[in-house]
Amino acid sequence: MHQMAKGKPKIQYIDGDEGLLDQISVLWQALNQHHLCLSKDFRQHYQEMTFEKRKAALLEKAKAGKMRVDLAVDVSSGQSVGYCVSSVSKFKVGEIESIFVDETFRGFGVGDVLISKAMAWMDREGAESKIVEVAAGNEDAFGFYARYGFRPRKTVLKQLETAHQLGAKNEVQK
Repeated sequence: MHQMAKGKPKIQYIDGDEGLLDQISVLWQALNQHHLCLSKDFRQHYQEMTFEKRKAALLEKAKAGKMRVDLAVDVSSGQSVGYCVSSVSKFKVGEIESIFVDETFRGFGVGDVLISKAMAWMDREGAESKIVEVAAGNEDAFGFYARYGFRPRKTVLKQLETAHQLGAKNEVQK
């Protein structure tokens, strides 16, 4: 846990491109653990997901468009306490790829600053629409995103491997 003096922490915000991804590793792992705890059906996905796999996917996406990384750094400790990774595709779709704030630093507006910076960047880059994906089980995040105009538009269902395997086995037995 971070030691914090009473009152609002002093946070420095740093922005850059995908070159900053390594600096979010510890926080991303905390986000992945958060999703693992919340997921009822896709625990295996989060158990198998590593930062290196996620970083590789983000770098691949950056090649096809533009990427920005915003970091929130606690001035007293020098540690990163929050981040937001955003992108703009060649099709002018802006996306909040990943955002997380350390639990100790929540409630101080860090997430608000991070997403505001990302959205302003997307606007400057010409994004014609903006999206964010929310992991199943993390629906509590809808309220945060709603403050920025995001609303659920559709629900994507993914077949569980075990359900698929059971269905195939049943077809063979017929």
